[in-house]
Amino acid sequence: MPESNERREQRLAKLMLLRQLGLDPYPARVSYSHTCAQALAAFEASPEENQPVQVVGRLMAIRDMGKSTFCHIADGTGRLQIYLRQNDLGEEGYTLFHKAMDVGDFIQVEGHLFRTRTGEITVHAVAWRPLAKALLPLPDKWHGLRDVETRYRQRYLDLLSNPEVREIFIRRARLITAIRRFFDAQGFLEVETPILQPLYGGAAARPFTTYHNALDRTLYLRISDELYLKRLIIGGFDRVYEIGHDFRNEGISTRHNPEFTVLEAYQAYADYHDVMRLVERLYETISQEVMGGLTITYQGNTIDLTPPWRRITMRDAILEHSGIDILEYADYASLWAAVQAKGLDLPPQRNWGKLVEKLFEECVEPTLIQPTFILDYPVEISPLAKKKPEDPRLVERFEFFIGAMECGNAFTELNDPLDQRERFVAQGRASQAGDEEAHPMDEDFITAMEHGMPPTGGLGIGIDRLVMLFTDQSSIREVILFPQLRGEE
Repeated sequence: MPESNERREQRLAKLMLLRQLGLDPYPARVSYSHTCAQALAAFEASPEENQPVQVVGRLMAIRDMGKSTFCHIADGTGRLQIYLRQNDLGEEGYTLFHKAMDVGDFIQVEGHLFRTRTGEITVHAVAWRPLAKALLPLPDKWHGLRDVETRYRQRYLDLLSNPEVREIFIRRARLITAIRRFFDAQGFLEVETPILQPLYGGAAARPFTTYHNALDRTLYLRISDELYLKRLIIGGFDRVYEIGHDFRNEGISTRHNPEFTVLEAYQAYADYHDVMRLVERLYETISQEVMGGLTITYQGNTIDLTPPWRRITMRDAILEHSGIDILEYADYASLWAAVQAKGLDLPPQRNWGKLVEKLFEECVEPTLIQPTFILDYPVEISPLAKKKPEDPRLVERFEFFIGAMECGNAFTELNDPLDQRERFVAQGRASQAGDEEAHPMDEDFITAMEHGMPPTGGLGIGIDRLVMLFTDQSSIREVILFPQLRGEE
């Protein structure tokens, strides 16, 4: 019999022993007077012996010393030492503890607080009872859970074994709370928009497709919240935001997960310069609140989040790092010739804008360690952004980069319905030419725009990448509790 099966059988036998003795291994109700953290704080506040407590938690360690035993329990607030003695529990109760209980089991302990000779605050037990019998053992306490695949598939064991992993997700929760508090304080209204949509849009991505039986129609998991949030701007809400999940049917990498969390925010009577200042204030506020300062470390680099951040156009950034002035080459053929003349190893692209984007990704993006706004993107890759009045080849769009990672995207939003229709038509031609990520025509959204949309600044920030940055993680899977994985063989 494999060792794991044998150990499970041993624990099943202990479960049956409890039942034979009339003890429920899984009682329906639990009572306690203190969490582990509260018990420790109570003794620190009033270090008197014999303070009565009733505590609960998972057994994390058992050290048998004959007629006395030390163990540790843990709950969601921390760990606490328990002292059990045969003289207090009686021979039957003490023996049963060792016969029936294992590391991993949940237990209730009643007793009083004292401090041991080694200085550890401890509960001197006078009674105990089982709360939940674990049939499988926890990972070895000395080696923990280190196999990456197992950590992601069995995240509950990862959280139990690796305290540093729990801290990542505690910080994630605090960051999201801080983001909400910031936008609420700026007068934004938090809203919810559909996840199942009759037409996907708001980004360049392939969707996940599903089918609604009652409505007898195909629906899509949203790839972005943008078009519905803009409908709310049209409807008279001047400042709206949403924090939710989007879904993109794309590859998986250290920076991409098909299901991800995003913040989108839209502000009427604003442009992309206003949104840049909003981003700076957001990062300044949440960093101070969660990290206690404006300096963080990411992948060996010290990063200063103090505003103002560097602002540079995509044109100037590419020129600085490749020697190519993209606006000197008005069409794809001439720009492609310039790329080849420089000896740059880039794959061919569908159009001028896509080639500019790839040139930027290869030559510039890896250098953007300190917070940097990259401004003014090609119109071909920005179908929802307003054109620059002085150069219609470009749009008023920025992305910002920290730690050589793209962290957010923003526009001066296109609010001309005639221009928007032309952009969608152009995207349709790109789709017919084979671009699977081209934006579909959305007649309902254009109808909404024709009722009048005020000048608006829009923003999207990937929450998962933000958490990567503030927890110094190189892989997005480390900051998502249950990342997408390939099926087990």
